Amino acid sequence: MFDRRKPVGKVVALPVEQIEPSPYQARRVFDQEELAGLAASIRENGLLQPVTVRRLGPDRYELIAGERRLRACKLAGMDRVPAILRDYQDDQTAALSLLENIQRADLNPFEQARGLQDVLALWGCTQAEAAKRLGMAQPTLANKLRLLQLTADQQQFILENHLTERHARAVLRLPENRRSEALITISRRRMNARAADRYVEQLLQETDTPAQKPRRLPMVRDVRIFVNTIDHAIRLMTDNGVPATARREEGDGYIEYTVRIPTGPGPGK
Repeated sequence: MFDRRKPVGKVVALPVEQIEPSPYQARRVFDQEELAGLAASIRENGLLQPVTVRRLGPDRYELIAGERRLRACKLAGMDRVPAILRDYQDDQTAALSLLENIQRADLNPFEQARGLQDVLALWGCTQAEAAKRLGMAQPTLANKLRLLQLTADQQQFILENHLTERHARAVLRLPENRRSEALITISRRRMNARAADRYVEQLLQETDTPAQKPRRLPMVRDVRIFVNTIDHAIRLMTDNGVPATARREEGDGYIEYTVRIPTGPGPGK
């Protein structure tokens, strides 16, 4: 019987409507201007690098690599695209989709982090095992995953203000309720990553330093003598019919006296 199945590993021309997007695509944002430029190039020169797909069923394929190229082909009005047919399992598909974008630097830091999170969930393995399979250091993987601790608004602020992954990691050292304010300050002052690290360190030191309580300094001998002299003078005046008054306040390292002595004649004079 004649086998009409398309050969695995060969480049074949597939109808674009038969290719479904990958559920493991980490990239969320596509630059429309860039896609338009790629579409123009494809109309002029054709698609130079085929997309990669796997078979899902009769006349159904799932994209493994080449989301940007496939979108540009559709924009260019192509009915068929050259594709390499591969026989991959789910875990291989997720990893390949992610690695293609990472290697091409097509993902922003948060898309990378979400892609890595998806791969870990799919593989059901530890960070150390995933890092080994992805060819990256385990601390690097852990640092990227930590970016997802920032809220969606904070992530969007970082992208819109062209801050870097290092800026994001710097503010993650702060308590949750102080991160947004720190990001605004970093952006407003146009701090580079090193300056942002120093700024966050300063904020942490201010947080760690307990508030100083006012200290009651011991009264040195000469000051005590002076205070006693004032008290004695007030008592002497009041004993002799002069309605003098004194108000004493103690602050942090000082004593303040307010003395009121009437200048007019006393009562009955």
